[in-house]
Amino acid sequence: MTTDSSLLNSELELQQQEELYQQLLLQTMGKMQSENPDSKLIRPQPGICVKTLSEPSKQKIFINICQSNLVPPPPELSREELVELLQSEDPSGYRVPMSLGEPHIEIDNSCTAYDVVINQEFFQRCQKDPLFQQFVILVSLEGLENKYSLELSRDWKVLKNRKFLGSVSEQNIRTKSRPVIQELKPQESSTAPTRRPEFTFFVEPPAGDPEYLIAEIKLPGVTSSRSLVLDVGEDRLVLTARPSLFHLDVFHPFLIDQECSVAQYNNSTQILTVTMPVVSS
Repeated sequence: MTTDSSLLNSELELQQQEELYQQLLLQTMGKMQSENPDSKLIRPQPGICVKTLSEPSKQKIFINICQSNLVPPPPELSREELVELLQSEDPSGYRVPMSLGEPHIEIDNSCTAYDVVINQEFFQRCQKDPLFQQFVILVSLEGLENKYSLELSRDWKVLKNRKFLGSVSEQNIRTKSRPVIQELKPQESSTAPTRRPEFTFFVEPPAGDPEYLIAEIKLPGVTSSRSLVLDVGEDRLVLTARPSLFHLDVFHPFLIDQECSVAQYNNSTQILTVTMPVVSS
């Protein structure tokens, strides 16, 4: 993972705290093996392969809908409730937990494939009921569109003799949602000199729908923001204070706007503040 450390290279004087915000150049996190205790590496099982097209380029897109019992199931939903849901004004109110993998090029670089992992029992139910299968395909398309800024055709086709395109890849899934507000004390590592800094997450406004998720990270001993490397993902924050002083890798229960997130480091208090607009919680 690479991040331009110059994104945080302005020295903030106390009287300039509110003026010298810098835009972060953020990038979507690739697939990473993490030792974070709140994530787990899984190898999903093949399920169905769906063929569609990207718009307006008409490029072939294949979606591998896979299954794993390590992905949590969605809330119980009857067929009648699903029909009512699809006819409602806001069907997005029902959420299907899924892991959306990174794109990979297949078949002599002529098409792109994405892997989507859902709960194994829920996948089996979708196999038995065409309505549920259509629903999970639609949810998968919308999830990929939101995550990767795609536009996918709704004229899809389920391949009959193929359960997966390419090779099954491992994925990191979040196994534990963190609370909205948290404070973690530094922890000494027995195998590395880096420490986990004390930090706090809170939302603004404190009541109602959150508009911003704000992280305040205490970095005692860090005298310059030039030593900080920050990467903000859709639901993950990774910070390293070089050389081997602090390392923080945390998930949070929000989907945030990476491109509009900003950060500032106060040399006086030695606190890094990251302000992230919330897209959805």
